[in-house]
Amino acid sequence: MASLDEATRREIGQHFVFGFHGQEISEDVKTLITKYYVGNIILMKRNIRDAENTLKIVLGLQQLAQEAGHERPLLIGIDQENGLVSAFSSPTAGTQFPGAMAQAAIGDLEITRKIAAACGQELRLAGITWTYSPVADVNINPLNPVIGVRSFGSVGEYATAASQGFVSSGVASCAKHFPGHGDTHVDSHLALPVINKTKEEIYAGDLPPFQALIAADIPSIMTAHIALPLLTGDNTPASLSRKITTDLLRGELKYEGLVVTDCLEMEAVSSVEKGGCGCEEGAVRALVAGADIAMICHTYAWQVGAVEQTYAAVESGRISLEELKRSGERIAAMKDKFTGGWNGLVGQELTFADAWEGVKKKNVELSAEAYRKSTTVVMDTGSLLPLKRARIKNILLLTPQRSEINKAVDGSADENRNPGNTQPVRNTAAPYDKKFVEILESRGAVEHVIYGPGLSGNGMR
Repeated sequence: MASLDEATRREIGQHFVFGFHGQEISEDVKTLITKYYVGNIILMKRNIRDAENTLKIVLGLQQLAQEAGHERPLLIGIDQENGLVSAFSSPTAGTQFPGAMAQAAIGDLEITRKIAAACGQELRLAGITWTYSPVADVNINPLNPVIGVRSFGSVGEYATAASQGFVSSGVASCAKHFPGHGDTHVDSHLALPVINKTKEEIYAGDLPPFQALIAADIPSIMTAHIALPLLTGDNTPASLSRKITTDLLRGELKYEGLVVTDCLEMEAVSSVEKGGCGCEEGAVRALVAGADIAMICHTYAWQVGAVEQTYAAVESGRISLEELKRSGERIAAMKDKFTGGWNGLVGQELTFADAWEGVKKKNVELSAEAYRKSTTVVMDTGSLLPLKRARIKNILLLTPQRSEINKAVDGSADENRNPGNTQPVRNTAAPYDKKFVEILESRGAVEHVIYGPGLSGNGMR
């Protein structure tokens, strides 16, 4: 039985990445770093006020870690895929770039590489060293509710170019969601997707982008909360399955980099009522399965519970301390490569303003160029494009209700709720829909209809 001394507790802390609430350093995250020695933090959209404040938060978190005796700086992660899932993008923070599907529509790998490098520059200036991107899922199922436009398509070249771009700017990339969340109509935020495909089918359809990324030495890979019973023999989520994380990813595909789970608060794992094992138990199972880092983004009680249950699992021998230490070497190696050590944090605030202004100016220009090139005509049977005022009198624009469309978008529910009401507001129009209306109004009178099920909705001029 392993002895749970301070060195062991420090080791265990390195195997988690946790989120927190607010745009200042909270007491919860202070405790996680200084008492539980948590070695990695994820920033969510809710944490981002602007780029300067983000750097202030990051440097404050790093100071806490250094004063608490952490051997290496924290890895600071974020969901920055570009496009739909862009936690750092806002008018006061990072540049909004086109997402994966739009980038693939451009058909230029160099632009994808440039976008990721430019985005990586902004993240690095704000102290962020780990992005949970690119999405390597092949969006095979047209009814997929969570991947969609987040996917580059069926080949790995674009995901590989994105990974290379981030790494060139000193930010660790992370391919997700292994072994592929593209062929399901269920969102793992809400329930466990069960994919009844053989290993041969997985190799043929889902794995090629991951194989390309592994060949290109991607620093990290995120495992998915999806069940593959024809591979594992049961409905254990891939993220908690040793047959997937260790046997398939490390054994068959020879991946030697860092493995992190998707957030364990997703209901595919956390909801006992829906067949999950619970968030804290999920963390233990993920580490037993061979994950290096377990992710819990939102709930402090679950975060503390997960660490303490891991203490118990190490003490009982359920988690091998020897294996955990070997896993810790992978975490240390990624930190050494991407954080720059404690000396690398010195003076960042002093040089931030000038560097940010120059990078931001170039990136806004790159974004505009990329969006312009990404516009693709799918069908124009009446030869109406480009729209000319002389030919067009009235334009009908139909857009769907946007709130709660994609649970992967951080904060969507909280930002769209009525005070005192737990149900999300069906917003009148998303900002990008309104902007499109403004563009169309220069060509003619616009009737904008926001529709829900059955095309019912309210029109607005």
